[in-house]
Amino acid sequence: MGCPVKIGNGYDVHQIAEGLPMWLGGVRIASDSGFVAHSDGDVAIHALCDALLGCLALWDIGHHFPDNSDEWKGVDSKKLLARVVSMVREKGYAVGNIDITIALQRPKIGKYIPEMRDVLSGILGVGTDCVSIKATTAEGLGFVGRNEGCEVWATAIVWR
Repeated sequence: MGCPVKIGNGYDVHQIAEGLPMWLGGVRIASDSGFVAHSDGDVAIHALCDALLGCLALWDIGHHFPDNSDEWKGVDSKKLLARVVSMVREKGYAVGNIDITIALQRPKIGKYIPEMRDVLSGILGVGTDCVSIKATTAEGLGFVGRNEGCEVWATAIVWR
């Protein structure tokens, strides 16, 4: 019968470069730089996809959406998340809640969090009270602190 409740975690990191769009949590962030990636580079959605896939031992985002495939080049990561949510449902589960932590030195993204929660809750099929997003900096330390990249950790719970 399997576990009625399952938990998964995800992690992703992307390099930052000037002249690229910055997408986080399905929202375009006003910035003169963005994430280097095969897709749109939404590092928050990528970590969330891994967390949801991890709940059900369904490998990882790279297994389902390889970064050497033309099919996924430049893809809107919201589409990837919608497909992952479909996989969760096909296995007989529903999303319970998610928790995401974004480590980014700049730009400050706190004002975008309500919109991110709205976007993600719509795709996940849960209320915004089931979508937690937190932002932090690295206090100038490491590659995040030097604004060379962004790290995201995500946790998800699914249930039957």
